Amino acid sequence: MCGIAGVFISPERSLPIGSRVESMADTLKHRGPDRGDTWIDTTAGIGLAHRRLSIVDLSEHGNQPIHSHDGRFVMVFNGEIYNHMDLRENLSREGFSVTWKGHSDSETLVECVSVWGLEKTLVSLVGMFSIVLWDKKHQKLSLARDRIGEKPLYYGVSQGVFAFSSELRALREVPEFNLSIDSSAVASFLRLGYVPDPHSIYEGVYKVPPGTWVDVAGADVTNARWDPPQAYWSLQDAAQSGQDDPLVYDDPTLAVDELERLLSSSVTGQLMGDVPVGAFLSGGIDSSTIASIMQKNSSHPIKTFSIGFEDKAYNEMPYAAAIAKVLGTDHHELTVNSSDAIALIPQIPTIYDEPFADSSQIPTYFLARLAKAQVQVSLSGDGGDELFAGYNRYFVAGRRWKKLSAIPVGIRRAASHAMTTISPSRWNQILAPAMKALPKRLSVALPGEKIHRIARVLSRENSLDLFRGLVSAMDPPLTHGATTFPLFGLEEWPIRADLIHQMMAVDTMTYLPGDILVKVDRATMAHSLESRMPFLDHRVVEFAWKLPLDLKLREGQSKWVLRQVLNRYVPEHLFDRPKMGFGIPLGEWLRGPLKEWASDLLSPAKIRRSGYLDQHYVATLWDEHLSGKRNWQDGLWNILMLQAWLEQEQQRSSRCE
Repeated sequence: MCGIAGVFISPERSLPIGSRVESMADTLKHRGPDRGDTWIDTTAGIGLAHRRLSIVDLSEHGNQPIHSHDGRFVMVFNGEIYNHMDLRENLSREGFSVTWKGHSDSETLVECVSVWGLEKTLVSLVGMFSIVLWDKKHQKLSLARDRIGEKPLYYGVSQGVFAFSSELRALREVPEFNLSIDSSAVASFLRLGYVPDPHSIYEGVYKVPPGTWVDVAGADVTNARWDPPQAYWSLQDAAQSGQDDPLVYDDPTLAVDELERLLSSSVTGQLMGDVPVGAFLSGGIDSSTIASIMQKNSSHPIKTFSIGFEDKAYNEMPYAAAIAKVLGTDHHELTVNSSDAIALIPQIPTIYDEPFADSSQIPTYFLARLAKAQVQVSLSGDGGDELFAGYNRYFVAGRRWKKLSAIPVGIRRAASHAMTTISPSRWNQILAPAMKALPKRLSVALPGEKIHRIARVLSRENSLDLFRGLVSAMDPPLTHGATTFPLFGLEEWPIRADLIHQMMAVDTMTYLPGDILVKVDRATMAHSLESRMPFLDHRVVEFAWKLPLDLKLREGQSKWVLRQVLNRYVPEHLFDRPKMGFGIPLGEWLRGPLKEWASDLLSPAKIRRSGYLDQHYVATLWDEHLSGKRNWQDGLWNILMLQAWLEQEQQRSSRCE
């Protein structure tokens, strides 16, 4: 787990390379605090930089940039190749004799490229990675990213300089990059809370899409134009293949057996390393499954970590502690309060480097800090919701939309309008007696909010529009820039399948790499902690997509097949409860301890200065939230994270002037 950066300069330009790549690498020390090295070829105009977090082969043989034995390739790489020892055996069986210097996966990787070429090597890998490879023979630079997008890799070209890095902060060190904000990216961010791949917040700077590689030659840098990314694996293809040729089980237990086998293989493979390894444990189904399998394959109690809050509605620590006790793990906990969040918030724009507004970024940061005190690697349960239909929006689509869509859209919109003319707070007052009379399991704490959410569903024209509404925190009136919101650039659903699987596919292609994986990567790397995600082993992903929907949503339960795996380790009553997510009491914090900070960023003067939102619209959201009339926490958090990032961006610009 490391940070990588570098430049490739047009043959028509003569610029110093060493100072550029060293400055870029210095910004990534948090990703690799153990060592920093560079490799430069001034004749070719290429410079590669690496910051190392030593996990596998702690000796000098794991240092990068690393050269192939034949001298043709030079590589920097961020991530882990879990099957790299198997790849060494494959090379040997094919008759290739390599005198290995050490046992690092980086050495394995560069030698595989030397023998098999880049594409065959990428197809053979099991792991998470971003790779940059210089081919001396063909004077060509190649950038590649893992199948799902666990590891980041940004790139762009400006004034004859092609630059790449693990994080945007390194690109700001390149003098030729006069970075300007992409208003279309701002528009997407305000709705989603993240900037979706392949875009970044800056014009002309992109993320290498998951499952692809990009080739760049000197002439390409000069012309600022190169061939589009080439795919070696595609989630879209894997999903469609699974839907076209699903697995059929007469006995569902066989599907549970196979999932358990695949997860066990993934977890044991991800225990690779020469440093202590632990696991995040929220008490939910996904993390509990990973921790259970991990403990089963360990000869000693594994270290598990959970985070909680003083507000019981957001505190899963008791559930995590109960599961840890059953499993027999060495469990560690931390309670986070509002003062902890207040102290962290000014750092968020720096930690995430571009606007990012998933509020679970806060507990994830503290969870990573807790784990780092004990281990250098931690496994997580991320990916389970996308693969096994865990999000509540899938129930909305499956249970309600089919019936609602049969009603003419004009009637639905009229009903939606009627429902939203009454504020959520007024609905709460009207329905309070009814809620008290209902059994507890049927009662709703804030029925007004639920009615307004239903109204949003009612007004949607089609299933794509429904999904857009379900994943958007807000639909703000923008003062300039992009005002339309295509579904991540998709004209239609990416796969032919039922609506729930269509939604799952888009989530896995967009929300997972754009939000979830960014959140975990930046939070863990801020503490120089490596995170690993066994659910995202591509063999698990491909199997999940071959499972029929009734093994995912069954008997009124989400993630049915995964629940059956977990039940082999943990009693069902410990995890059979409503999904909580990894949230924080954000709405209350904004009305309380975060009010002063938020009021400052949302002031009419600052909203007007940023220039993206109408100040009256923002003022209305803020007033309604403070009064309790509406709960606008998600939309407001998007605006606040944008405002905080823009302030930091302005400060950076002022320092550079």
